[in-house]
Amino acid sequence: MTKLVTIAKNTLTETLRQPIYAILIGCAILLYILSPSLTMYTLDDDNKLLREICLSTLFLASLFVAIFSAAGAVAEELDNKTISTVLSKPVSRPVYVLAKFLGVSCAVAIAHFICTAAMLLAIRHGVMETANDTHDWTVITAGLVTVGGALVMATFFNYVFGWKFSSSVVVLMALFSAISLLFLCFVDRHWQFNPGENHFNRFDIYAAILLLLAAIVITALAIALSSRFNIIITLAACVGIFLLGLVSDYVLGNAAEAHLWARIARYVVPNLQVFWISDAIYEGNPVPARYIGTAATYAACYTGAVLAIAVGLFQRRQVG
Repeated sequence: MTKLVTIAKNTLTETLRQPIYAILIGCAILLYILSPSLTMYTLDDDNKLLREICLSTLFLASLFVAIFSAAGAVAEELDNKTISTVLSKPVSRPVYVLAKFLGVSCAVAIAHFICTAAMLLAIRHGVMETANDTHDWTVITAGLVTVGGALVMATFFNYVFGWKFSSSVVVLMALFSAISLLFLCFVDRHWQFNPGENHFNRFDIYAAILLLLAAIVITALAIALSSRFNIIITLAACVGIFLLGLVSDYVLGNAAEAHLWARIARYVVPNLQVFWISDAIYEGNPVPARYIGTAATYAACYTGAVLAIAVGLFQRRQVG
């Protein structure tokens, strides 16, 4: 367990220091800031479109963070030959693969939490549909304090202690995001203590949990692929699996009754549509907590199977 935790912590630290990691989070936050302005010109309920765009942004941001982080965690060490130093010590290959998965999963969870907090702030602010609507200054203030405080403190820590700026920003932003959400849970738009009017929807929280499960599944797939292929092939394969997983019900489901290969492919390809519940926004259907448990069971079984395959693939991989 000591070796497992040590490698996982090192992987988490290296992932947080990757520039692409902070860039993807920054792009997602920028899209959340622009979303209320981009969705105010529909002929239907603007806030429903805002919620769908925010969930789509969260889905893509988490999955691309998972793909880039997991692909670089193993593939770069194989290319740089630094993996030989780790495996030359008494560290088994299954422990190495599992530790890499845990480290990257923690990094994905941190990025997902930051993006989820930004999504909840954007949805709470809502779209100003009429001229009488006003800005929610509690949300705007919380967002400015979160981003600005993280940037200022990260700059200070980088100058005084020499800490990595990008990773410091991410960690501080996660901390400030938690504080901002806690503050907004009890304070309404008029700066009054009113927990009943915090406008945080249980549906959005359930949707964020499901999208995190989808990101964990993609992380396991990227770890498995990067154990045998370089980073370019891993990235391309993960993007292809992601796109196919979104349409597996439509593409493979129709052919499953007539063709054996379609039935096999339907079980092999992850059904990411399970984790995407945006249709319930327009249909008005509630999402029961039992569905979260079912989706979590599916994600755990699929992730365990993929990690077992990853260990098998990595056992015979030449790393010298």
